[in-house]
Amino acid sequence: MTAITKAKHASQGNVFNIQLFTIDDGPGIRTELFLKGCPLSCDWCGNPESFKHYIQPGVYETRCISKEKCGACVEVCPHPEALIFDQDKLTAIDRNVCTHCLACQVECPADAIKQWGKTLSIDECMTIIRKDKGFYERSGGGVTVSGGEPLLQSEFVTELFQQCQQENIHTCLESSFYGKWEKIAALLPVTDLIISDIKHMDSEIHKHYTGVYNERILSNLKKLSQTDKAFILRIPVIPQVNDDEANIKATADFIIEELGNKVRTLQLLSFMRLGEEKYRSLGLPYQMENLIFGRDAFQERVQNIAHYFNSRGIHCVVGTKEK
Repeated sequence: MTAITKAKHASQGNVFNIQLFTIDDGPGIRTELFLKGCPLSCDWCGNPESFKHYIQPGVYETRCISKEKCGACVEVCPHPEALIFDQDKLTAIDRNVCTHCLACQVECPADAIKQWGKTLSIDECMTIIRKDKGFYERSGGGVTVSGGEPLLQSEFVTELFQQCQQENIHTCLESSFYGKWEKIAALLPVTDLIISDIKHMDSEIHKHYTGVYNERILSNLKKLSQTDKAFILRIPVIPQVNDDEANIKATADFIIEELGNKVRTLQLLSFMRLGEEKYRSLGLPYQMENLIFGRDAFQERVQNIAHYFNSRGIHCVVGTKEK
């Protein structure tokens, strides 16, 4: 299997990170798998390595020894013209030429080229998950699959969750809900908790900042609310993007009128400047670079938004806790 292809079988998935002992995405102590591939490209995303479904090389130019003193990447690359040097240091990769074979990453002695992602089998994932089963049992935790967008690898997630539930491990799906309802419905029987979000109620604004319209997301959330599945809703609060009164009121109206206020908890996640170095490693622009705002005033604004939601009868907190 070449690095640029999707995992060939449902029993394999492309994962870019596995975080142990996390307490932010679901109850208790959890193991969280982050899958590659996402149909959205949110300007504020802190994980740009999740955008593409395939394994990618990332460049960290400050670690490069130099082309003259080393040059290992040039020697093994099938298309050395893809490697871009400035003052003898590797600074970028031409993604239109690169085949993502990762030969350069394997040979680099200085870790100047990072491999973003790895293909893992269900068995490999379960071996990692089982190591902390005792912590799940004592804390009421379990396994969370996030992304990227897990719905793009839904068969892999379904099989992983089936295995988890057979071993009495709590499962949580964190998804944008931008996908076919059929894929979501197939996951519901093996998913104990769902975490999703609403980024903006205006579809055109949503498209401008995320790359997709929001109708499919909102429709799927309405269908979810008609089931008995527990779900947490989140708003990534972005200054000057979705923190205005009109959008906040529209969001509250949607939760109450369209979702029947069945959201277990609404969590407000304050914007943080994350992932800028990863954007550079992938040769991508960081869209929030010029965003200027006062942190203290913004945090006060987020607290006021939480107060408003609670005044409307929606259980709302700032952060990833439920209380």
